Amino acid sequence: MGESHPLTGTLTQDVVLDCVDLSGTTRQLEAELAYNAEDPFAVTMTFKTRGGNVPWVFHRELLLNGMSDPAGEGDVRISPSIDFDGRAVTVIELQSNTGSFVAQARTPEIYDFVTGTLSIVALGDEVIDVDKMIDTLLPSI
Repeated sequence: MGESHPLTGTLTQDVVLDCVDLSGTTRQLEAELAYNAEDPFAVTMTFKTRGGNVPWVFHRELLLNGMSDPAGEGDVRISPSIDFDGRAVTVIELQSNTGSFVAQARTPEIYDFVTGTLSIVALGDEVIDVDKMIDTLLPSI
């Protein structure tokens, strides 16, 4: 029987988001996309706000699929669009108990990040180290 070898590798990329508030005012917000092969299905988007960093974790395939077709049914929805200047953008909608947030990033930036994650762990090659997860969840005896 073969041995399981956990995949390794991380990727981070800064992105600038255009956010539109309820009054229609557009503001830019810096964010960081992060990927870690130890959690191969997840992507973390950390929003850098005056009040501190706000991380959101969602499925990598949601980001991949949302660049070309609307994706997501829950708290995170991602869809393709075109901005006022005719550029391809990826719209990210987040919802929580305390409110909602809509922003857009340039699709080429999202594409570069997703392509980078796929070079670390290809779709279908995701592996979860169950032994490590159990060790983390259970106290040492």
